[in-house]
Amino acid sequence: MNIGKFAFDAPVFLAPMAGVTDTAYRVIAHDMDCPLAYAEMVSAQGIHYCNERTLAMLSSERDERPLAMQIFAKEPVMAAEAAAFIEALGTADILDFNMGCPAPKIVKNGEGSALMTDPKRAEKILTAIRKAVKMPFTVKMRKGWDDAHVNVVELAEIAEAAGVDAIAVHGRTREQFYAGNADYDSIASVKKAVRVPVIANGDIRTFDDLDRIRRVTGADGVMIGRAAQGNPWIFRRFTHYWRTGERLAPPTMAERAKVILHHLDLLLHYKGDYIGPREMRKHATWYTRGIPHGALLRDKFNKATMREEFAAIVRELMVEAETL
Repeated sequence: MNIGKFAFDAPVFLAPMAGVTDTAYRVIAHDMDCPLAYAEMVSAQGIHYCNERTLAMLSSERDERPLAMQIFAKEPVMAAEAAAFIEALGTADILDFNMGCPAPKIVKNGEGSALMTDPKRAEKILTAIRKAVKMPFTVKMRKGWDDAHVNVVELAEIAEAAGVDAIAVHGRTREQFYAGNADYDSIASVKKAVRVPVIANGDIRTFDDLDRIRRVTGADGVMIGRAAQGNPWIFRRFTHYWRTGERLAPPTMAERAKVILHHLDLLLHYKGDYIGPREMRKHATWYTRGIPHGALLRDKFNKATMREEFAAIVRELMVEAETL
């Protein structure tokens, strides 16, 4: 599939996730053959007011390109201004607009999935962004607000008419948040309704899930969110499977240990000795899900404050693995 000038032969993308898809994790994902990562959503208002933390989120590394930068907004003028700023900055290759975030603090401000309830305003924003930038432009949305208001096809058609280059659809409503099952039929309806590439999102954890979502939706690509937390290997395994049909084995304990420390080192580099280890705690708990004695290790990770402490826990992890 293509997004603007960018061609992907195995389009298994990293979904934007607040507090997860920062530079450190995106670099790791690209190392694991992820062809395109979406950065954490960034506030258009924050860009407008030159908020220091917001502007810092717009940085990127050569090792993670191509990169999609996602913005959220409630007004066309501010959305267009933020889009133009990102294009001029040159730290991203693709611009994405968020119409899917279900978080209450975003929705109550009329942003994210709240725009699914206001198609006319969504149209004005998407049109304004398209006029403001020449770079490839995508949009991410949900099935609808709730089961009584499923309007993803309408919004997808609006987005296509506004000039987006691809549409990503999470097959849940806003009111579902992440509960229940993703509705792949709703994504299939979008695929039938538009000509631009469609990216399917929701509940893609296994090879069988990947087969099913592709078969049911007919989507051009897929986007992996929560299943990638603590599991960057999913991109190497899924892209290889997409190309060859071969199912690679899951990572060994030694591979997990190596990536845990590499991830920590990246966080130390980008976020410093205080914030880095504390942000690593959640990642370390994800990396050790499903392994023997994982709960004990996670308790230790959640108390670690220095690299040496993380390294000691990782060594313990390796010793445990050798005794099994």
